[in-house]
Amino acid sequence: MTDDTLYDRTAEAAAARVIGAYSTSFSLAARLLGPRVRPHVRNVYALVRVADEIVDGAAEAAGVDPAGRRAVLDDLEDETRRAHERGFSTNLVVHAFARTARACGIGDDLTAPFFASMRTDLDTAAHDAASHDAYVYGSAEVVGLMCLQTFVNAGSPAPRPAPAHLVDGARRLGAAFQDVNFLRDRGEDRDLLGREYLDGDAVTVLDRIDADLDASAAAIRALPADCRAAVTAAHDLFAELSARLRRATVTGSEPGGRVRVPSAVKAAIAARAAAGRPPRLMAAHR
Repeated sequence: MTDDTLYDRTAEAAAARVIGAYSTSFSLAARLLGPRVRPHVRNVYALVRVADEIVDGAAEAAGVDPAGRRAVLDDLEDETRRAHERGFSTNLVVHAFARTARACGIGDDLTAPFFASMRTDLDTAAHDAASHDAYVYGSAEVVGLMCLQTFVNAGSPAPRPAPAHLVDGARRLGAAFQDVNFLRDRGEDRDLLGREYLDGDAVTVLDRIDADLDASAAAIRALPADCRAAVTAAHDLFAELSARLRRATVTGSEPGGRVRVPSAVKAAIAARAAAGRPPRLMAAHR
């Protein structure tokens, strides 16, 4: 970014702090992004994290009821839209996101489905195949598309649409990430939140995840060079989670416990990606 004011830099630092506090895995991958793109991606994910805290985290812990959380989420969407129009917000995370949105061509076509999916968590307890797909599009695929817009447009004089093959890859990678999280957290989502996001047994879901991961791998190879290693690292981290979930699964049953990737394995995945190795293909390892 150019012509940054102190306020702009403070907003970006706030977004980076949010991501550093919430996700060590994401922070690890983000460090592999080139400086052209890194702050933009952090700005996108910081807004996503704040919205998630409204739905399930800090707002609920503070005693805000579902109607109140919906109102706060509506306010956040409205402020995001206004900030995009005027280029400024008193909310530092929204300000950082709006700067990225304006620079990289992220509009209501992506933010509106995201906020719609976040609202779904306030009133939908169980999903069928159709509502699962709609939820995943808004909660994960569009986040991948926002990031893709930054990959394609950061530093360009005017934003342009991403190529169709990269759009498909970003959507399928986002869907794989979300389904991995759903499967890994299935018991916790049921017991603590009363939600069921998945429409099939564990093996069926894992087959879908692995197909999405493999389909996205070709698109990753076509990304700009300063993005490729970071996206490969994120892809391979979730590929490792998928493989561990599959090993923990007896055919037709669900995995027990919350599967994690050890820090040493995460570091090895990042090193492999940084060395320029291609994304892991799931079909070749089954």
